[in-house]
Amino acid sequence: MPHEIEEAHIIKQWLGSRRTGESFEILIPHDGQQRDLIQLAAENAAETLQSLQARWQAEKHRQTEALAELQTALNLQSPPNRIECYDISNTQGTSAVGSMVVFEQGVPSKKYYRRFNIRSVTGPDDFASMEEVLQRRFNRWQSAHEMGDQPGKKPDPSFSMLPDLLIVDGGKGQLSRAVAVLEKYNLMDQVPVAGLAKQNEELFIPGQSQGIILPNGSQGLFLIQRVRDEAHRFAISGHRKRRTKSGLASRLDTIAGVGPARRKALLGKFGSIQNIQAASVDELSSIPGISENLAHQIKNQLE
Repeated sequence: MPHEIEEAHIIKQWLGSRRTGESFEILIPHDGQQRDLIQLAAENAAETLQSLQARWQAEKHRQTEALAELQTALNLQSPPNRIECYDISNTQGTSAVGSMVVFEQGVPSKKYYRRFNIRSVTGPDDFASMEEVLQRRFNRWQSAHEMGDQPGKKPDPSFSMLPDLLIVDGGKGQLSRAVAVLEKYNLMDQVPVAGLAKQNEELFIPGQSQGIILPNGSQGLFLIQRVRDEAHRFAISGHRKRRTKSGLASRLDTIAGVGPARRKALLGKFGSIQNIQAASVDELSSIPGISENLAHQIKNQLE
């Protein structure tokens, strides 16, 4: 059986298993314009695959180079295959949010990203906010470590693994808070930590007064900038969401008859001030606990 016919037979079997009850045929042109088009498509597909493979190899080489540069610059025992970076975003101390982003093998692992709504800090204090975030992160690591293999309990993989390099967005002040948290959990010997100052893109590490500046254009510098920028982006987006919810909740709090439970129900159902404003009285009153009269009142006061 010719190669093309054998492939067509396999494809037909696979399609038949997914489209039960339907008959179809696969036609294979052997000459003429249709055959030429098939040949051209196959050649284009092969060239595209080769191009993608070359690009993937080049990207992999750059990531390996970046991790090796960081290992050398920070005097690490091994390449930092898991990098965690933390940032704080707030508006004059309100609705503060901390971000945790994770890069593995030099690329983002978004499934491990986490946000922290700052609870214990009032006012614009990024140092204390950073300390709270790291305290909560490593407290969860400790809980996961103590949990072990208890049946029915599955630790969050974002926190159960330790980073090969921890970066905090900021200089010596943020670094000192990170060191304090790591010392509290006896992790200074296990978790290398650095603060990345924005002004000169300097990396500060414990016990060294002078910052480390990676060469311009180096893959190591590009990687830490990308990690820092991603932590910054993730913190800002979380802060904006929290600020929006806070503003919506404040407006709802001014409406008589809308308490915490009804406010939560409205937020859960509609999600935004625009959606609540656009909702009809019938839609609003369909929520348990909201009468037609209260729905009218909500519409009137949010207009």
